[in-house]
Amino acid sequence: MNGKRMTLPVLGLVLAIGAYAFTFVVYQWELALKLRLGEIIDADYKPGLHLMVPGLHNVVKFDGRIQTLDAQPQRFLTIEKKDVIVDSYVKWRISDVAQYFRTTGGSLAQTSRLLSERINTSLRDEFGKRTIQDVVSGERTEIMDLLRKDSDEKASEIGVEVVDVRVKQIDLPPEVSDSVYNRMRAERERVARDLRAQGAEAAEKIRANADRQRTVLLAKAYGESERLRGEGDSKATEIYAKAFNRNPEFYAFYRSLDAYRKAFSSGKDVMVLKPDSDFFRYFSDKNGPATPSAQP
Repeated sequence: MNGKRMTLPVLGLVLAIGAYAFTFVVYQWELALKLRLGEIIDADYKPGLHLMVPGLHNVVKFDGRIQTLDAQPQRFLTIEKKDVIVDSYVKWRISDVAQYFRTTGGSLAQTSRLLSERINTSLRDEFGKRTIQDVVSGERTEIMDLLRKDSDEKASEIGVEVVDVRVKQIDLPPEVSDSVYNRMRAERERVARDLRAQGAEAAEKIRANADRQRTVLLAKAYGESERLRGEGDSKATEIYAKAFNRNPEFYAFYRSLDAYRKAFSSGKDVMVLKPDSDFFRYFSDKNGPATPSAQP
């Protein structure tokens, strides 16, 4: 009885070890290959538990999820024979695990090298057909689509599917950038000079027009003031004439008082006159002369 009790756990342990040694698990995110003496005998494994023979078979697993290859910036020539430095990245995943293992041996470093070569070839082809302006802004979306399709065709040789290709940055080489920036600066300065000249011309036109309008307004105002002054003088003369005709004696007296007021208002004026002159006629006779001789 004791022997049987000891045999059951040992048998269970042996079965567990055998199950572990003769099976392998493939997870949902994995791709697996079964090798027999280094030769691929099966590559189509679904997620789950599968059988193998230890020592005879060898199982190699790979990550089947999307991977990112951040490539080193590379120089490419445009159709204008100008260098541009392109910084890009690639999204990829294994599409044919058997082909992938044959061409790369499962090495990520080898995969990156082979994939970079193909991506750079596609970039060189597409950039060589376009100008700098096209690759920077004009046809960038179209270039990305063409790059993905062309790179995917080339990458199928190594069992890889290219999901996406993106250009992060496009720069000019330092020696070209300085020349471009200098030309841009010169062009901006030329445009600024043209705008300043146009502004100065417009300002001169505005000043000339304002001066002309000012001269016209002043001339009109002066003419109007002279007309009004003439009308005022005419009315004043008419009033004086009417007043003189109605009472010549009072008018002469009023004009004499007005003359006295103006003559003696400052207190500093010196006049040399005869006491019996006509100017002082109302000083000597309060009634004044019978007939005034002349108006002051």
